[in-house]
Amino acid sequence: MTYQGKIDEFRTTIAAQGAPWNAIDAEAAARMRIQNRFPTGLEIAHHTAKIMREDMAAYDADPAAYTQSLGCWHGFIGQQKLISIKKHFGTTKGKYLYLSGWMIAALRSEFGPLPDQSMHEKTSVPALIEELYTFLRQADARELGMLFRDLDAARERGDEVEAKRLEHAIENHETHVVPIIADIDAGFGNAEATYLLAKKMIEAGACALQIENQVSDEKQCGHQDGKVTVPHEDFLQKIRAIRYAFLELGVEDGIIVARTDSLGAGLTKQIAYSTEPGDLGDQYNSFLDCEEVDPAQIGNGDVLITRNGKLLRPKRLPSNLYQFRPGTGEDRCVLDCVTALQNGADLLWIETEKPHIGQIGGMVSRIREVIPDAKLVYNNSPSFNWTLNFRQQVYDAWEAEGRDLSAYDRAKLMSVDYDGTELAAEADARIRTFQADAAREAGIFHHLITLPTYHTAALSTDNLAKRYFGEEGMLGYVKQVQREEIRQGIACVKHQNMAGSDIGDDHKEYFAGEAALKAGGAHNTMNQFAAA
Repeated sequence: MTYQGKIDEFRTTIAAQGAPWNAIDAEAAARMRIQNRFPTGLEIAHHTAKIMREDMAAYDADPAAYTQSLGCWHGFIGQQKLISIKKHFGTTKGKYLYLSGWMIAALRSEFGPLPDQSMHEKTSVPALIEELYTFLRQADARELGMLFRDLDAARERGDEVEAKRLEHAIENHETHVVPIIADIDAGFGNAEATYLLAKKMIEAGACALQIENQVSDEKQCGHQDGKVTVPHEDFLQKIRAIRYAFLELGVEDGIIVARTDSLGAGLTKQIAYSTEPGDLGDQYNSFLDCEEVDPAQIGNGDVLITRNGKLLRPKRLPSNLYQFRPGTGEDRCVLDCVTALQNGADLLWIETEKPHIGQIGGMVSRIREVIPDAKLVYNNSPSFNWTLNFRQQVYDAWEAEGRDLSAYDRAKLMSVDYDGTELAAEADARIRTFQADAAREAGIFHHLITLPTYHTAALSTDNLAKRYFGEEGMLGYVKQVQREEIRQGIACVKHQNMAGSDIGDDHKEYFAGEAALKAGGAHNTMNQFAAA
């Protein structure tokens, strides 16, 4: 429907109500409706799931059409990211938000900063989803509000061409509301707990939920030691629980991202249930580190399994955890991924210890022998030392080529002394193209950085504190922050506008007419940035 069509629709509604609604302005009502395109989280989930499905199909047709996101720990951070994307690229296409369980644990828990071990309140996850979308919807309202003001000004000038252009811009406004891939960790309990939390996350707006195959009460960050996985059937129950949550809420095309931590997890809490050789439980158990046992030497409390007619004792730690055979991580990852896709997952996440396209691509090739269209979400993690990793990858490649490396010490390649070298330049070039290369060669549909805004907040705050509390004083803020905001066109330089002051003024005018006491008058200091 056109902008004028929406106004006419409200005029009809108001006229039908008669005198009691005479003070209601049809255009004001139409504007408020347009500014609130997604009244509920479920409407957001429907909208964004469709976007992701279309993007997945586009990637299948052309791996250059991969997608990206940055992890955001606050609604304001997510909002500013999307405003920046629209400013610089003109569209949000292919750009998502990532909600990191690590950042919730570290920054959003009522217990204070916590490690990434699922000890934070589970309700804080849907609460952050809702907060992110509240800020993105406000970004829509703000941007549309500015278009409405420009439209009113064009009409006052009698500029019909500009007025029509602005009406067209309003009708075709691209929302800041984009998909969120939300971290449900290991489900915060059993399958029922996973289902209940998934519902809350979907109702808040999440169209894509990422779940991992670690034990809920033993969960660790994917880049730390001590990870404990569960048998496949336990994990598949949780995948099914999430699918049922999506179906119950009417989001049939919701996306499930199945994450495997098996590459770095050497432990399991339980032996899988098996009824016959070669079934899924038997395949899981085949990775256990076992020793053959003489029946006469069975000890007190021993746990035993049989395989190929032999009696075996799985190696059990004092923690009552069982140990996998060394070197089985990649095989376990591949089996995890294949079974997850065969049982309802849509995308995969393989947590690796380094960003190496060959390693990732090798596993994906094996998975695609069974599931040809398998696709990955990949964590471009801040836990990787990208500079050192890629400099060492270049060093190793050059060494294999027989190049002279006498000027380099492989163990010290992070040093600033190497920054201007040919090796460092080649490493940076590989980092720059890593996402495109991995999308093409390793099946990665979506690249994300889990914790980038955690690090940028720390870095920028450190720099401001150093300057402001040091010799620069107020100049430390003005020169490094405000002046750059103005010159780079950062919308937040007008912080009152960003916080909704102009939207509030519009509403006051709608509600009170000429009696409205508005904040945006001639004496508003925000007017100093009118030319910004």
